[in-house]
Amino acid sequence: MNKKFRFDFELFDSFQDMCFVVSRSGEILMLNRAVYDTLKFTSGNLTGSNFFDLIEPTFIPKAKQLLGECIDENQNKNAYLKFNCCGKNFDVNLDFIPHSSAEKQDKGKDCFILAKDITDQRIKEIDLMRFYYVAQNTVNPVQIADLQGKMVYVNPAFVEASGYSKEELIGKNPNIFSSGKHSKKFWQKMWNTINSGKVWFGEVENRRKNGEPFYTQLLISPIIDSEGKVTGFFGIHRDLSEKKLLEKQLIHTQKMESIGTLAAGVAHEVGNPLASISALVQVVQRSTTDEFAKDKLELIKKQVTRISKIIRDLVDFSRPSNYELQLTDINQNIAEAVEIIKVGAKAKDILFDLDLDNKIPLLPLISDQIQQIFVNILLNAVDAISETNSSHIQQKISINSNLNEDNVIISFRDTGKGIPEDNLAKVFEPFYTTKKEGKGTGLGLWVSYGIVKSFQGDIKVESKLEKGTTFTITLPIQP
Repeated sequence: MNKKFRFDFELFDSFQDMCFVVSRSGEILMLNRAVYDTLKFTSGNLTGSNFFDLIEPTFIPKAKQLLGECIDENQNKNAYLKFNCCGKNFDVNLDFIPHSSAEKQDKGKDCFILAKDITDQRIKEIDLMRFYYVAQNTVNPVQIADLQGKMVYVNPAFVEASGYSKEELIGKNPNIFSSGKHSKKFWQKMWNTINSGKVWFGEVENRRKNGEPFYTQLLISPIIDSEGKVTGFFGIHRDLSEKKLLEKQLIHTQKMESIGTLAAGVAHEVGNPLASISALVQVVQRSTTDEFAKDKLELIKKQVTRISKIIRDLVDFSRPSNYELQLTDINQNIAEAVEIIKVGAKAKDILFDLDLDNKIPLLPLISDQIQQIFVNILLNAVDAISETNSSHIQQKISINSNLNEDNVIISFRDTGKGIPEDNLAKVFEPFYTTKKEGKGTGLGLWVSYGIVKSFQGDIKVESKLEKGTTFTITLPIQP
């Protein structure tokens, strides 16, 4: 049996959301108690007043349009609007519902409006959007993890720093970046701190996807809900690469300073005995008629001169740069760099083939800096040749210089093991090295690149595995 139920509007007084019955013109025909409670309306009666008077003026045209469409089309409508009442703004979500008057039995003349106050919700949404915008656009890598440590959010900076895609990171534990340099005790202390609701702060060394080290200062803050329970963790990194670079550069500078001091001491301590040996050789040369003895004494004299020159070059190379441009003989610089390298044990079986154009004019350069570039490249070439597995390829470094219009082109070609194609783009990056731990800092070519660029020049590399590498330096005659 069908029964018809009829409710008095007072039923809606128990609703937490505001309820109105409004005519086409906007007259408020009925409203519930929540309207007064929410809008803090304490004086007068809103029944008979105009609904549009409650709305922020800029939203009134939209409200009138939706009210008319709801009544005319007999369809529900929804919109976000703002109320302005008692000097305060309220964010509200409005549902316009067609309503028929029971007394008039006249459909489509009135509209039931359900108004939900979403002011607090909108404040949270705005705060969330502000956080999202900051997190998305900050240069600092940001991650959010759940209670199990699995990442639920990473920003673009984190994706770039880690080398992983966003899809590869979400749902994974941050230990995929672990470098293995930190002990279990280190990480356990971190977890104990953040699980207790406290902020943890420290320096960590991670690994990018390609295996490169990534040094950061990491701050992890627990995310706590309204009941004081930890619901997740927010982590933000500050890149320490530049700091580590400066530290290594400082160590390198101090090492070079030590070498300079040592070289100066060696030059003093060795120079006097060498001078005595050279003088005695000349005395013996003048007092003997034996041609064989004279030849051997001349050889000794040449070797003494060579030792003296090596020590003098080492002292000159390790002296601090005066950073003043001077007209420099580039060919002489190359020859001196070769002589320095030839002293090393690894270079004893390597053929150095120099083809230098004597028409090259003097260039305005900082002599010791440009020589540092040549020494860095030659050292790398010697190491690459010593690591090659082929015994059929001649161990050779070819150095060529020539003029090309307004530029000087200098090339260093070795027969070493070569560089994989995927790594060619990284050779001038700081700390990148293919050498074993402790065998290289990865700063030599990076420093060389910076010096060449400071002279308005360019440096490029070409390489094939097991066939060798060629570094080409271009320097303008007039920068």
